[in-house]
Amino acid sequence: MISQTAEYALRAVVCLAEDPDGPLTTQEIALRTQVPAGYLAKVLQGLAKSGLVSSQRGPSGGFTLSRPLTEITVLDVLNAVDPLKRIRSCPLGIPSHRDHLCSLHRRLDAAMASAEESFRKTTIADLLGDSEYPTPLQG
Repeated sequence: MISQTAEYALRAVVCLAEDPDGPLTTQEIALRTQVPAGYLAKVLQGLAKSGLVSSQRGPSGGFTLSRPLTEITVLDVLNAVDPLKRIRSCPLGIPSHRDHLCSLHRRLDAAMASAEESFRKTTIADLLGDSEYPTPLQG
């Protein structure tokens, strides 16, 4: 349902949330999240560009979250790197479907809308507080 890039972004944000004491380098985050460092660097750039994380250069530099955990939603993270794609018109280009989606695409879009709403309501703080499902770092 979500791309690998989006999952990597969520892993990185959860990692930063679990270690609020100071900045973490790309290498530290990569090791903890099992995400390739080169790929992770691009993901972190997207998160920084969206304002979800801050970066600091230098020997004691790295990445930190820019907002409180209760103010960052899963949807914020997804939208920063790879927004969910809703179905607005017939993906097949069928002329008779121009003004409305067929039953299949209406149902698929409804499922995406439901997922989008769930992601909008779920904060990173919620993910950390959910002991039923361990975070990638808890294994």
